[in-house]
Amino acid sequence: MRRFILMSFMMAVSAAGFAADQLNGTTWKTIDDKTGKPRAIVKFSEQNGALAGTVQNLVDKDATKVCANCSGSLKNRPVVGLTIVHGLKPVNGVKNSYDYGSILDPKTGKTYKLKGTLSNDGKVFNLRGYLGVSLLGRNQTWQRVD
Repeated sequence: MRRFILMSFMMAVSAAGFAADQLNGTTWKTIDDKTGKPRAIVKFSEQNGALAGTVQNLVDKDATKVCANCSGSLKNRPVVGLTIVHGLKPVNGVKNSYDYGSILDPKTGKTYKLKGTLSNDGKVFNLRGYLGVSLLGRNQTWQRVD
């Protein structure tokens, strides 16, 4: 009986360790895919079982300061504090791969589907934002901020 309880406890502890995603709590510098310049600092957090990314700071002095082209409740909201990544989840069985998310481009106000791959060392996050099918989209490379 003691062995059963000990095994159950160990399994529960190890399962809890895997529940927290490796991106949760990490901070990233976004790099504009057209100019190659850093644009913003985004921090990931877990929301409703998925990852969300919120703008913490703007790096580029020419970056959009408000979401002027956004619609609804996001219109003219400051970009700093805005959650631009929603619903990103790890792909089961595929190491360092993420999918099922969406990303808002504050410059255009458009929302794209989002998937990405984290480098093995955890320092580079390659993202693909797209409309409809992945073929119709853009790539960005984000760099981890320690």
